[in-house]
Amino acid sequence: MEKPLENKLIVLGVSGSIAAYKAADIASQLVKLGADVHAVMTQGGARFLTPLTLQTLSRNPVGVDLWEEGRGWQPGHIELADRADLFLVAPATAHTIACFALGLAPDLLSSIYLATKAPVMIAPAMNGKMLDHPATRQNLKLLHERGHIIIEPDQGLLACGYEGKGKLSSVEKIIASILDHFRTNSPAES
Repeated sequence: MEKPLENKLIVLGVSGSIAAYKAADIASQLVKLGADVHAVMTQGGARFLTPLTLQTLSRNPVGVDLWEEGRGWQPGHIELADRADLFLVAPATAHTIACFALGLAPDLLSSIYLATKAPVMIAPAMNGKMLDHPATRQNLKLLHERGHIIIEPDQGLLACGYEGKGKLSSVEKIIASILDHFRTNSPAES
């Protein structure tokens, strides 16, 4: 099987959305494509999906707590930020997006975000009203202007019972965006 992501370290951020369960499929597919996946979860993300699930699928330890860093297996957040080839957050909540836009670092995920020079992809997932709020729209616009890739959420039935935009983009679309990014930004073969 072709492994187009071989030798690529991808930090997979998971924030507190019901869509966090899709991160398991994302991690699994990235590993099958050859990526070295290091999952980092917010406390909220770890309430929807266990770190053990992502640890098993990624074959790497999962970081959740900034204050537990350095006790055994967890890589230092600066070291992980430095080694990353891509920083992907899927799902990204309004809170996580706001922290990124404002440069706040209340947790391990946002601390790595502030420290990395890697390209950033953000896949929002939230209630449509939250997504359409002027603050969220402005934060996403600001992150896009910083050069981050925003993987637009899909239309559909949301966990809150509403129909509309805010559903995490399909796993296939997220994987395709990652592959396209590396195809477009890899050095030319000689």
